[in-house]
Amino acid sequence: MSKKFTPKVLTANDLLSGDVIYWDKCGNWVLDFENALFLNTEELARQTLRLAQNQAKHLIGMYLADAEIDEDLKPRPTHFREYFRAMGPSNYHHGKQAKLQ
Repeated sequence: MSKKFTPKVLTANDLLSGDVIYWDKCGNWVLDFENALFLNTEELARQTLRLAQNQAKHLIGMYLADAEIDEDLKPRPTHFREYFRAMGPSNYHHGKQAKLQ
């Protein structure tokens, strides 16, 4: 029995900056999870992954991560690992974590 599809966002790591990045609706890589393209069908997720893989130059670890839509109609992570990655490094207060304050 195949597993039921759950919505996704496309994510990877940028080798040059070290940042966690997300594919947006314009086909660009962005830093914020909430700006990621919400992939609500399996076919769209597969097509997007193939397109991004063909354009990957300085990326590593590209994959589809589970997501859901929040009350502001923006994607948000459904798993703690993706939430942790979206918040940035945890070794000191900087970058994405500093924006929350």
